[in-house]
Amino acid sequence: MPLDLAAIAKEKGIKYFLISYTDLFGNQRAKLAPASAIGGMQKAGAGFAGFATWLDMSPADPDLFGRPDPESLIQLPWKPEVGWLAADLWMDGKLVEHGPRNVLKAQLARAAALGLQMKTGVECEFFLVAPDGSAIADGADTQSKPCYDQQALMRRYDVITEICDCMLALGWAPYQNDHEDANGQFEMNWLYDDALVTADRQAFFKYMVKSLAEKHGLRATFMPKPFVHLTGNGCHMHVSMWKGAANVFEDAGSESGLSQLGLNFIGGVIHSADGLAAILNPTVNSYKRINAPRTNSGATWAPNTVTWTGNNRTHMIRVPEGDRFELRLADGAVNPYLMPAAVLAAGLDGLENKRDPGPRLDINMYIEGHTVSGVKTLPLNLLDALRALDGSVVLKQALGALVPAYLKLKQGEWNDFSSHLTQWERQTSLDC
Repeated sequence: MPLDLAAIAKEKGIKYFLISYTDLFGNQRAKLAPASAIGGMQKAGAGFAGFATWLDMSPADPDLFGRPDPESLIQLPWKPEVGWLAADLWMDGKLVEHGPRNVLKAQLARAAALGLQMKTGVECEFFLVAPDGSAIADGADTQSKPCYDQQALMRRYDVITEICDCMLALGWAPYQNDHEDANGQFEMNWLYDDALVTADRQAFFKYMVKSLAEKHGLRATFMPKPFVHLTGNGCHMHVSMWKGAANVFEDAGSESGLSQLGLNFIGGVIHSADGLAAILNPTVNSYKRINAPRTNSGATWAPNTVTWTGNNRTHMIRVPEGDRFELRLADGAVNPYLMPAAVLAAGLDGLENKRDPGPRLDINMYIEGHTVSGVKTLPLNLLDALRALDGSVVLKQALGALVPAYLKLKQGEWNDFSSHLTQWERQTSLDC
């Protein structure tokens, strides 16, 4: 029997509910509903005009309804009178096929039909910057190798610990917080879980970090590459597949520590990697993070080729231990729901077709990558990635209505970018 949100509101002292959904561009949209109205909202959903957000709809379409999932309820630790709810999108009494949360649930159902459950953990990197976004907020954070800088970390103690305290209160089991490889950059880690649970938490995490940064007079950004000379914001995802209590990726007797099923899953991700980039690296700015020149710290920490390895951070896929793999492709702009959905679609194709991931490479790809032949490179820009997605039979078949909607809107974004005249063009071409 579903949870009764009206009863929960009375029990927990919730006065308002944020009924939230994530659109195709990863933006969070919401209605703020008083607790007195949540009973009706739980049944029918909160009404939206779909065309007003990035969902490939028109003004002529009927109302879009976000039906809150009561299992996703998060009571805001810093504002406990508000409850946040992830919503599934409906229109005309039917699920919206290309709604991001619906897309993920459809892929999880495909896995469940095979007796499999996807579990994920994410590493969300972000910068704390000045309110206008022009520079990092800490003028003393200037080391050329600032990763794990104790002084810079502790100068942001108040905001980092408030975020971590919130995660502790929510039961997410956070276990470490650190200053990352760029000046002004941070990462906070919490325990992995079912892919839908992690996706909901990632969506909420981004909202929480931005809200608490604002509370402290700062601005948090997950932009892939906000500063050209600094390491960009990645969103590394750790992936494992389970049958009940058994992790089916594990095989202690294999060279990699992964089972054949795990290797085939990776093979599927490698097979579809260039198309996946359009979803995992979804902005024009994303391609300033991957395929990027060295940063001030000496490395980008982002992949440039489609390869896999053991415990080596210069490849797209890292296998730190035999119980999972880490996909290092996605960046901070990635949609929390489309990332696991697309990776699972590619992985299930790998299982079905027993795709070979190719040889494990243990070299430093940043230095020796040019010595390797026969491996795919990643798209150089968003347009190349969109073309790869359009040409991916695997992803188009698996993700259905999502792909044409996503391609249409993202092609429009690329066209908008391409029509923008930059100062660089004026400086280099005015006297041509």
